[in-house]
Amino acid sequence: MLKNRVKKLMLTTLISLIVLGGLVLAGVYAEPLEGELILLHAGSLKVPVDNLKAAFHELYPNIEVKSEAGGSNTLCRQVSELGKNVDVLMSADYVVIDELLMPEHASWNVAFAVNSLVIMYTDDSKYADEINEDNWYEILLRDGVNFGHSEPDMDPCGYRSVLLFQLAENYYKKEGLNQAIIDAIPQKNIRPKSVELIALLETGALDYAFEYESVALQHEAMDERFKYVRLPDAINLSSLDYADDYAKATIKLTGPSPDTPLIVNGEPIVYSLTMPLTGENRENAIAFLRFVFNPEQGLKVLQESGQPVIEVRAVSGRENVPTELADLVK
Repeated sequence: MLKNRVKKLMLTTLISLIVLGGLVLAGVYAEPLEGELILLHAGSLKVPVDNLKAAFHELYPNIEVKSEAGGSNTLCRQVSELGKNVDVLMSADYVVIDELLMPEHASWNVAFAVNSLVIMYTDDSKYADEINEDNWYEILLRDGVNFGHSEPDMDPCGYRSVLLFQLAENYYKKEGLNQAIIDAIPQKNIRPKSVELIALLETGALDYAFEYESVALQHEAMDERFKYVRLPDAINLSSLDYADDYAKATIKLTGPSPDTPLIVNGEPIVYSLTMPLTGENRENAIAFLRFVFNPEQGLKVLQESGQPVIEVRAVSGRENVPTELADLVK
């Protein structure tokens, strides 16, 4: 089971480092690149990216990877509005790159991972011994229960949570459920990044938080106090089988300009990445992405870190994917 593999995260990462270290000694990489690499990534990728950086360092010890985690929408705006020097940007939703960066600030967009939404909690959460995939909304709406999600305009997990509320109303056939859930969440329980909610769970400020399953697995592996409820595929945005149903949910977000809102429909969760046109370390970015896209290197590290991966595939701008990466991208 994936959960058992995640519980072996530290061991498998160590094994990966040993194997990659052996590749270095064998002279597998072609040239001694050096300098820095600026990487922005979705907050939900924090643990996997830390492991990617450690493994990549074994191959390219003279490249310093400077990473920053945040809400994908916010990260893209650092490029589009502030012109920030970014070599690689990894988003929790491919739509964010398509809508906020392309074509002015990026020329291609490649999918590499998937996820699903869950409800995360701890042993100390109210009604922790009762909640399940059938009654979760009843538990959340009980008096005294505090729950939250991330900010929709800043983080894909936030707007996906709101889309999930809409889907839940139809799935459970509970008229008014969507609005009831929204009304029960005070503004203080809506944070810029979904991973910020975990600290609130730890302190007891929140009983429940909407998170990605990969994040829940990673934290459960590190601290057995953490638990999560896996929601039905019909609402958790994980399955292609329900793509048509997901699309019935919609939300209006802040777009690339005040006059151009971004309309997002529900669809299966797909992570993607690109090399923004503001990047200044192209060779290092290419080396990093060849590592990430390799099924026996980066993709393996991601999977062992609890982040489900898929066959690397261009979702837009396939003709603009750098030739050095083309053999690894469908």
